[in-house]
Amino acid sequence: MKEDDRIYSGATPEQVAEALRPLVDFVDEGIPLDELANRLEQRLVPHLMRYDSPCFQSMFNAFPEPGAKLGARLALDWNQGVTNWQVSPGGSVLEELCMEALCRLFEFEPGAGGTVMYCGTYANQQAVYTALHKRAEQRGFNLARRGIGGFGDPARLAVVTSVDAHFSLNHTVRMLGLGEQSLIPVAVDDNRRIDLAQLERTLQAARDTREVFCVVATAGTTATGAIDPLPRIAELCAEFGCWLHVDGAYGLAYKLVPRWEQRFAGLERADSVSWDPHKQFAVPIPSSVLFYRKKGDFGRMAYHSSYFNQEDSGVPNPGTRSAPTTRPLTALPLVTSILHRGLNGIRRRLAAPLTAMQRLADLLDGEPDMALVHRPDTGIVCFRVTPSGTPEAELDGLQQRIYEGLLGEGRRSISITRIDDRLVLRVVAISPGVTFNALEETIREIRTLARQR
Repeated sequence: MKEDDRIYSGATPEQVAEALRPLVDFVDEGIPLDELANRLEQRLVPHLMRYDSPCFQSMFNAFPEPGAKLGARLALDWNQGVTNWQVSPGGSVLEELCMEALCRLFEFEPGAGGTVMYCGTYANQQAVYTALHKRAEQRGFNLARRGIGGFGDPARLAVVTSVDAHFSLNHTVRMLGLGEQSLIPVAVDDNRRIDLAQLERTLQAARDTREVFCVVATAGTTATGAIDPLPRIAELCAEFGCWLHVDGAYGLAYKLVPRWEQRFAGLERADSVSWDPHKQFAVPIPSSVLFYRKKGDFGRMAYHSSYFNQEDSGVPNPGTRSAPTTRPLTALPLVTSILHRGLNGIRRRLAAPLTAMQRLADLLDGEPDMALVHRPDTGIVCFRVTPSGTPEAELDGLQQRIYEGLLGEGRRSISITRIDDRLVLRVVAISPGVTFNALEETIREIRTLARQR
């Protein structure tokens, strides 16, 4: 095995800590830049993950593409805060225009709006907060002023989502003071999409005992990439008077691929949608966006001070749309990336791994020693290695050993997750470098490790 075949060093956490410890041994006198760069190259870089490798098949990360790097360098050189016009006229206007363009690109209805967020977790949190704020208004009080105590019995408040929804929703209900008891999980169907019949029964049963103010659907779950059936979910939300938030942090980008666009039908009826361009779009982290179907809903986040973001200032103040007072010029790398590649180039980049993953699913579906967990809606496939004669009780341990064996070699990265109380292997294709051939090689490596047990 050649050293440059590795996607990271393969070192243990203890070995990585030993290598990095001199980097935090702060000294009184400074270090010349060339010497500092050499230290970083020797001590840190070997332990960083090569997201650009065809063998990186575990998570949603990517190296920035050239157009994004151009924008990122300019943003870093100028170090602009874009909270408002006062600190960056160009930055604040660029973010406003970028959000308008993205609303058109994803075909949201006229009157929609967006804002840059630090991550999809924060976008989901703000969306659910806005839903709660709106419910408070319907009850005749201002949530920002009175808090959840204004509901009288906050324990009745509930958010409904699928069992495969992202764990950021657990953080959300904690941060809002609702507690995890307010999160009502709904079962999924055989392809890991939210079960519509169960969702309707859940909403109906909750009418007398709970106050469901928000339903969270997912357009690309992080476990399997499943896209919930949005049209019917939107109908149920309208019938039961719930805010509909769609967590599209992972999956929304695929709406731009013509063959996949129909899977996102109904998205335009969502009250809010989150998205992470830093995943498939290969722009620097952080790059997340929160869309509202009605731009005016951002007003529920607005806070004005005597010196900053003054009310009725008449100039763009993006910082009134979310909580952070300081925000970087995140929109610039996204803008330059889209301009550099063009929409057709972006569509080709998005389509390639989707097609590769569909072919992988077809391959695994016919293999006697593999058990496919679901058909892929997007770029994720989960499966179990099931060699003939292996007792069911030993299969979880086998998946764990395969996962640890691959990662420990430092040449290939997949992930592992638990579905229906079973450990399964999970492969992800974000980069177009993750071809069907690269995925086939992973399956061969997995089989080799399975035989070594």
